[in-house]
Amino acid sequence: MIDLDRLNALDRDAFVAHLGGVFEHAPWVARAAHGAAPFASLADLHGAMMAAVRAAPPEVRLAFLNGHPELAGPEARARAMTADSAQEQGSAGLDRLTDADAAAFDRLNAAYRRRFGFPFIVAVRGRDLREIRVLFEERLARAVADEEATALEEIGAITRMRLDRLVRPA
Repeated sequence: MIDLDRLNALDRDAFVAHLGGVFEHAPWVARAAHGAAPFASLADLHGAMMAAVRAAPPEVRLAFLNGHPELAGPEARARAMTADSAQEQGSAGLDRLTDADAAAFDRLNAAYRRRFGFPFIVAVRGRDLREIRVLFEERLARAVADEEATALEEIGAITRMRLDRLVRPA
């Protein structure tokens, strides 16, 4: 864990080395946020990172969203997710599904990706399997633009929790 004052003093490469994994497969987010340093608070740091994502061109945001693993999907079964994603999905029991639940998630993942063009993204920490499945089903009925905005909000929740584990406030 690094404190915020020390983080603020890092050059861009060291900053990215510390925070490049906060956003799934997207060290470019930390690289872009570094230019807004120094940060007065973790909220300011996180805000700069989220602003970088939101300011990215649509095709970059879509690629960014597609860098996230499906819930209980092929990456999880192959144990090919980042350590953070594996731990987060495991905290919600997504690594211990019954065959029926796994089949249901496979169907939901496929339907969601067909409809929106990116995987279903939700902050699973603190949610149980039933709640996640209800959210999954509800969000399938949303408009594409609304769902992209919700996916980014969920990424915001996920990444703020990750930052809180990596950086001590000043």
